[in-house]
Amino acid sequence: MAVGLAITSQSVQKSNGRVTIFVVLSCMMAAMGGVIFGYDIGISGGVTSMEPFLKKFFHKVYLQMKEDTKISNYCKFDSELLTSFTSSLYVAGLVTSPLASYITRAFGRKPSIIAGGAAFLAGTAFGGAAFNIYMLIVGRLLLGVGVGFANQAVPLYLSEMAPPQLRGAINNGFQFSIGIGALSANLINYGTEKIEGGWGWRMSLALAAVPASILTLGALFLPETPNSLIQRSHDHQKAKLMLQRIRGTEDVQAELEDLTKASSNSKTTEQPFTIILKGRYRPQLVMSIAIPFFQQVTGINVIAFYAPLLFRTIGLGESASLLSAVMTGIVGTASTFISMLIVDKLGRRTLFIVGGIQMFASQCIVGGIMAAHLKDHGGLSRGYAYVVLVMICIYVAGFGWSWGPLGWLVPSEIFPLEIRSAGQSITVAVSFLFTFIVAQTFLSMLCHFKSGIFFFFGGWVVVMTMFVYYFLPETKDVPLEQMEKVWQEHWFWKSIVSDMSGSGDKGGRV
Repeated sequence: MAVGLAITSQSVQKSNGRVTIFVVLSCMMAAMGGVIFGYDIGISGGVTSMEPFLKKFFHKVYLQMKEDTKISNYCKFDSELLTSFTSSLYVAGLVTSPLASYITRAFGRKPSIIAGGAAFLAGTAFGGAAFNIYMLIVGRLLLGVGVGFANQAVPLYLSEMAPPQLRGAINNGFQFSIGIGALSANLINYGTEKIEGGWGWRMSLALAAVPASILTLGALFLPETPNSLIQRSHDHQKAKLMLQRIRGTEDVQAELEDLTKASSNSKTTEQPFTIILKGRYRPQLVMSIAIPFFQQVTGINVIAFYAPLLFRTIGLGESASLLSAVMTGIVGTASTFISMLIVDKLGRRTLFIVGGIQMFASQCIVGGIMAAHLKDHGGLSRGYAYVVLVMICIYVAGFGWSWGPLGWLVPSEIFPLEIRSAGQSITVAVSFLFTFIVAQTFLSMLCHFKSGIFFFFGGWVVVMTMFVYYFLPETKDVPLEQMEKVWQEHWFWKSIVSDMSGSGDKGGRV
């Protein structure tokens, strides 16, 4: 049975142009939106393992860790308040997504990026200066607003600025930036943990202002994408000039006509969230929900949020746990960089499937070791602890070149212009929703499932790998405005798309 075939080179019209310095600099600046997201993920995981931070804000957890010798290894950090600190950001991001979608569509990608940086900067100020848990949570909520705007606008910006033949590499820069942010946070946590006086956690939280300031100020100088210019105005000449500048060639008429045609369809789309429910957009709607859901149930954010706590659970000390988190951060960042180099050669599907197999195998090994050797009391032997660390690094590498970057790339490139902002909003909202659920429940699940937690996430990895194999078509090298052809030629989706088109399903184009 043919599954997920790429469309042939004759089916699509290649765009002209090359990668210009103008595009590279613009995309590097926009990708700072990924740095602030990654920095927050790394910082929240690190500071929650620092004893001065726990003692000040989560005293019950601190006492459990230091004094309660009867409590299970798997339950030392089980606290609703502690998980609320981590997950509150994602509630704010979820609520922000519809507003961010409207602003991105009505005013452009650039204003959303600026708003994201400014909100994140305000949240950093509250977090770094916090003197009680309420101030800490307010800071997290503001960070969530910032991340909500950035995650909505940045992937769209990168996909729309990139030439089709390099869209995967450039868009994967968003996940690479998330990795850079998380790695920077892990390194900072490792350093600030050693500061005498117990205030190192404040420096960790406050230094998030650096990437937030760069994003906010740098975004002021970003150009708007040609797609957005055409969508929001009738000044096609301005869009043509921008297209010529970012493609580095005068011959952009074919791509401009594609954008203009897509824009004329989007002008009739008054309610994109209603239109996206139409049958002809069924494949895109399914992917906008399934891909971010699967991305979260890989279990990666368990590692990202709670890696230091997890390493302490298996018996490593505070400093060793933070250093281990640095190691996983390096592996994740390096693997995402590799993905940038090969995604437009090997394609999306190959990386999804290979990464899924790799993650499943490593999760089963980690779960097996913990089931056999980590009991409720005592720790793993040093040898087994290092085997677990190596397996987690292999797992992180698998995610880093598959579901990490591709979970953002594929949703950002499959939507036609008339529903692109709405589709990205659904993707971001689903991602935040399940990130919140995983973050809020993981420490309790670890307490109850124990080592079985790794088999739980491993089972989901099997499901998502099979889903990709059967239902996700290849999208590499396909211009954004011709992406509907991959669904028309897919073994499963073609019957659904053609049936809906033939039945008079109005409100969008085929």
